[in-house]
Amino acid sequence: MNARISVVVLTHNRLSEVTRTVERLLALPESPAVIVVDNGSVDGTPQALRQQFPEVRVVACGANLGAAGRNHGVAAATTEYVAFSDDDTHWKPGSLAHAVKVLDASPRVAVLSGRVVVGDDAHIDPTCVRMSASPLRQAGLPGPALIGYMAGACVFRASVFREVGGYEPRLFIGGEESLVSLDVLDRGYAIVYCDELIVTHHPSPARDAGLRRRVLARNAALVAWLRLPLGEAVAASGRALAVCAKEGAFVRDLAALAVGIGWAFPRRRVVSDLVLDMRRRVREAEDGATPMSPIAAAAELDR
Repeated sequence: MNARISVVVLTHNRLSEVTRTVERLLALPESPAVIVVDNGSVDGTPQALRQQFPEVRVVACGANLGAAGRNHGVAAATTEYVAFSDDDTHWKPGSLAHAVKVLDASPRVAVLSGRVVVGDDAHIDPTCVRMSASPLRQAGLPGPALIGYMAGACVFRASVFREVGGYEPRLFIGGEESLVSLDVLDRGYAIVYCDELIVTHHPSPARDAGLRRRVLARNAALVAWLRLPLGEAVAASGRALAVCAKEGAFVRDLAALAVGIGWAFPRRRVVSDLVLDMRRRVREAEDGATPMSPIAAAAELDR
């Protein structure tokens, strides 16, 4: 096993998908340690993986913790760097070795976000198009500086992940990277897009698009209440309510959002002016993009 980098895979009730992912990760020339975090599956995933892949560390959470399950994977890792996969994503051979080289040479960089190619035709994920066109300065960095990353396609310094506390359980899953990103940047570290790190994504058909839109909007509001100025928190809450109304879940989600804001407000700590300025420059680039530009064509990052 590689002593420098591990891969943490998050899964929940997707035995066939995670089995394929683990097979691909074990075949990598880098021979990373593979840690699978099972979020309370009821399809026999932990037992099946332990039987089929005795060299893989399986961490069974016993319940669905959402993104916070990854915290348990990092706790089990003993390597300096940790790459993340979801059960429907896997790393291209050579990518993890390149990540180790880049992070070794760039001590200020805490997170590398890779290039995600989607489906059998391997088209680039629109968010990666946006990341590659980041307006932030790159001086001294190995790639475009970012204000966010993709949770299932990134490589972290394990020490920084632990320093910021990993993923907040309250956010469950959906835009969970936003809070971690703000805390990483607020501590003076950099997040960088690295086009040479390639992740293949075969999206699972088991998705509820409406629920995901609502959760993304709610979590964006909660993150704003936790880390952003009051005006941004109020605006994000308004956007969340508009999404909930459009999805026909206004009353139920209004109550959940109110409870969430009550939880977030006592924990509120606004990030530095430097981080806020980075966000402002990204927003200005987005707002000024022409309809055919790569930035305008890309999917929107959490704002």
